Amino acid sequence: MEFSKLAGSELRHAPDGWHAIVLLGGAKHRLWLRELPPNCSLIAVDLPLDGSFDIRLQAAHRFWCALERRPLGRLPLDPSVLARRRLTLALRAVDGWMEGNSYRKIAEDLFGKSRIPDRGWKTHDLRSRIIRLVKMGLRLVRGGYRALLRRKSKDKDDVA
Repeated sequence: MEFSKLAGSELRHAPDGWHAIVLLGGAKHRLWLRELPPNCSLIAVDLPLDGSFDIRLQAAHRFWCALERRPLGRLPLDPSVLARRRLTLALRAVDGWMEGNSYRKIAEDLFGKSRIPDRGWKTHDLRSRIIRLVKMGLRLVRGGYRALLRRKSKDKDDVA
């Protein structure tokens, strides 16, 4: 493979090796090469068996799919549509709360007045949901947003 001949790709030499940005399949693939492979030679992927192995493996698979002109699939750290919606609602809820709005007003703004009952608001499930969204939004605002960049660990001992 000749990285320099791929349309829109960049290849730069640095003290630690070669750095390539390869545009394939509508995505930017960032590669580090210890040395530049000869033209038309096979390329091997070297993945360390560390805590990020699963993400590196997914990224390598996406690169291989791009080379084979196959669908790439989701990004390894890309949150699901539902998770993105929940994050958006949490940030909107905390914005409303920080402006001094009541949970009821925040619920009206986020979900519409028709979903809010005239009676029984204190025990309504939507009130509990708004409180959870505000708490989540506060965690994000207080630095929890950085956790979005880390992978979810299945280790119970991992407190990251």
